[in-house]
Amino acid sequence: MRRVVRRIGRIIRHIERITEPPFSPPLPPPPPPPPLPRHPPPSPPPPPPPTPTTTPPPPPPPPPPPPPPPPPPPPPPPPPPPPPPPPPPPPPPFLFPQTRSTVLPDPSTFFSPKLLPSPLPTNSFFQNYVLQNGDTPEYIHPYLIKSSNSSLSLSYPSLNFNSSFITQVFNPDITISSSEKKTIPGSHTKHVISSFSDLSVTLDIPSSNLRFFLVRGSPFVTASVTCPTPLSITTMHAILSLSSNNSLTKHTLHLNNGQTWLMNTSSPISLNHSLSEITSGEFSGIIRIAVLPDSDPKYEVILNRFSSCYPVSGDAAFTKPFCVEYKWEKKGWGELLMLAHPLHLQLLNDTDCGVTVLHDLKYRSIDGELVGVVGDSWLLKTDPVSVTWHSTRASCYFYGKIIARAARLALIAEEVAFLKAMPVIKKFLKESIEPWLDGTFNGNGFLYDGVWGGIVTKQGSKDSGADFGFGVYNDHHYNLGYFLYGIAVLAKIDPAWGRKYKPQAYSLVADFTNLGRRSNSNYTHGRNQESTSEAVNAYYSAALMGLAYGDTQLIATGSTLAALEIHAAQMWWHVGEGHKLYEEDFTKENKVVSVLWANKRDSGLWFAPAQWRECRLGIHVLPLSPITEALFSDVGYAKELVEWTLPNLNRKGVGEGWKGFIYALEGTYDKESALQKVRSLKVFDDGNSMTNLLWWIHSRGDVEEEFGHGKLCWFGHYCH
Repeated sequence: MRRVVRRIGRIIRHIERITEPPFSPPLPPPPPPPPLPRHPPPSPPPPPPPTPTTTPPPPPPPPPPPPPPPPPPPPPPPPPPPPPPPPPPPPPPFLFPQTRSTVLPDPSTFFSPKLLPSPLPTNSFFQNYVLQNGDTPEYIHPYLIKSSNSSLSLSYPSLNFNSSFITQVFNPDITISSSEKKTIPGSHTKHVISSFSDLSVTLDIPSSNLRFFLVRGSPFVTASVTCPTPLSITTMHAILSLSSNNSLTKHTLHLNNGQTWLMNTSSPISLNHSLSEITSGEFSGIIRIAVLPDSDPKYEVILNRFSSCYPVSGDAAFTKPFCVEYKWEKKGWGELLMLAHPLHLQLLNDTDCGVTVLHDLKYRSIDGELVGVVGDSWLLKTDPVSVTWHSTRASCYFYGKIIARAARLALIAEEVAFLKAMPVIKKFLKESIEPWLDGTFNGNGFLYDGVWGGIVTKQGSKDSGADFGFGVYNDHHYNLGYFLYGIAVLAKIDPAWGRKYKPQAYSLVADFTNLGRRSNSNYTHGRNQESTSEAVNAYYSAALMGLAYGDTQLIATGSTLAALEIHAAQMWWHVGEGHKLYEEDFTKENKVVSVLWANKRDSGLWFAPAQWRECRLGIHVLPLSPITEALFSDVGYAKELVEWTLPNLNRKGVGEGWKGFIYALEGTYDKESALQKVRSLKVFDDGNSMTNLLWWIHSRGDVEEEFGHGKLCWFGHYCH
């Protein structure tokens, strides 16, 4: 092989010599043309008249000139030009053929009738409230909150952990309901979702006249008692004491588990208590309940100061590329207090949005400490992610070498007639993608579910387990991300095809670009995500599709979502040396979180036990593409991950397809070793290939520089 390489090198040098033009001095520049005259030259003056010989008599005086006629009236101003015609309305969104799923639940059980005509959320943070009986807890920072037919229970959760998992434990610390349950004929006997937004859900319990504004990150749970109603507040613990201020609007509850809870009301309420229940007379108005962290009185002053202003909803908006704005609708008076997790604090731009971070107010959480932030809007700025078709590892020197190498490879390809590769690939992509978009794929295809308002598959609409749960809105971003990648590349190399199938392509994008997470109705820890890399690939592919279609908004949205997904993966899935968010029992055995739930961190995969480390690494790397450079920009962590996994490859039955991803990460810091191992592989993951692995390893930079807290690849330098 080395002889072949040396021979090719000699050929390249020979070609350079014989194709180099001989040196010749530059020719002198031609003289400039004469300048063109700005005006034509004047005509020569006429010759003077001849001189007369005698003097003629003087002429008679001329008659007086007639008076000038009056000036004509000015012409009327021209009429203003007609306004331009309004732009044509955008074409209606493309809908795949409609189907009636036999496996999806009826949303009218829990959603308000006014919400049913519009598409409904299928991967929201409150999804447990609309599945099965609706009584599975959801983690709405900082509380686990469980709803039943007539009450709402709050838990300030404790952690249960070992080397295999970390989870939060639900205990009904506080349960609020009416002490007089009412059933009105024709009314809901269960809770009702009356509205929702990106950061909030409004949950009504008609039988108790209660409306809860459940807003993510609020230290208070806020309830509106819609008409005079006697209240019941129970606890699974014993009540040690209950005290109220003179105005009966602030109440402090001490429990025998060490917790202290604060209750603030918009009007006076008289409370009585027994061993584990608090009751009241009729009350209407606002009641706010918050746990006092560590029962520390210093936090009570802060919470009291912000108890009169409460959020009722919250939205996340993409204001500009790589920025997300959180904005809450608030009521009451004063400033709004919310809580931020570690990734929020990492991205929060407090100078641009005028917020104040209260580092002294801290709540515990499975996601790391939650810190108080004062302000009704936040601006989160992420590091930019460069979305390109090819590897971004290039300087002027290295890029020049790549161009020269490509030129030589082009000549060799021409000699062996390899140029047929592009038409063959284009034909394969067309034949593979078009049947899914046209509805002609035999046995399966995309359909539109008009009940929940989203895309399902033909098989998934009849079998909840088909297509990895696609029919019950599971893993949509994973599956569709691969389709979009193929569509983006095909639209790039064949723009006419791209224009033809643009409506279908955009419908696929719109199905999942809404910050959703994977969902399954059979599980109790909230939404979960296994493969961070496939999630990144989905948003990366959406941005690539924007590049193919020249759609700057889609480029910005896809790039921003990919950047946020990368930040989240590096914060909560990547468990490198010195990771402090999780307990040591877990971090000493795990370099990566296999499946992350809203309320749990797990070491096992859906398809493999925790001991199969090659699968745990590979599922967070595939598919290998230029965006992988950003996801694993910390070469030090990549090396930790490989060294943690390599000994496991001696286990009997390890699939070669998984080995390819381990060797790919090894190539970020040891190219020669990785190349040797890759060349010995005979089997590859069905989304990977020898060509792709060789491209990846050969495109890794030879130079590492220190950026921040670790050694980063050239990608981080390029982006900044």
